[in-house]
Amino acid sequence: MRALLIRDLRLAFRAGGGFGLGLGFFLILCVLIPLGVGPEGDRLASIAPGILWVGALLACLLSLDRIFALDWEDGSLDLLATAPLPLEGAVAMKALAHWGVTGLPLVLAAPVLGVLLHLPQAAQGGLVLSLLLGTPALSVIGAFGAALTVGLRRGGLLMSLLVLPLYMPTLIFGAEVVRRSAEGMATGTPLLLLAGITAGSIAALPFAAAAALRINLR
Repeated sequence: MRALLIRDLRLAFRAGGGFGLGLGFFLILCVLIPLGVGPEGDRLASIAPGILWVGALLACLLSLDRIFALDWEDGSLDLLATAPLPLEGAVAMKALAHWGVTGLPLVLAAPVLGVLLHLPQAAQGGLVLSLLLGTPALSVIGAFGAALTVGLRRGGLLMSLLVLPLYMPTLIFGAEVVRRSAEGMATGTPLLLLAGITAGSIAALPFAAAAALRINLR
């Protein structure tokens, strides 16, 4: 499993498998929003929680179709399906690799990008914590969507339509954590719900994704 994780991380760095793409998109979005809605600090501060979380969601979505596509094209996916390593473990490692090259950079860059949108200083901790808890769910759910559409022509569009509704709870509770942090309110409930969504996704979706891959490989 460790070797598979290292392999996917190397592919992401060498072949442009998503590293930097999501972060660049996130940065461009946070730069363009003030140009579109105006530079007023109060207005930007009020929409910053939603914008930051929508940007993180869309940035993760950009590279989802590459989770299994390269392995499908070169036949590696067939080898993974017949290897001693359980396919569920392979799915989990690929989701972890996706989070490492997409979700983790977003978590690290979020405080700086929050400053561009005049996010209050009190909300910076809530932003980082919510992204740290929520972005793994985005990667795991995305791996499930990628498994359903692997091998399909123009599967990226179909995958987006399948995955975006599943992203909604994570988006709602993640943005709510940031909003409550900015207003000085308690954030325990949305944080627990966000953590529950992530834990449930990690526990269940690798099995669902592995089942979908086995069906597509038949």
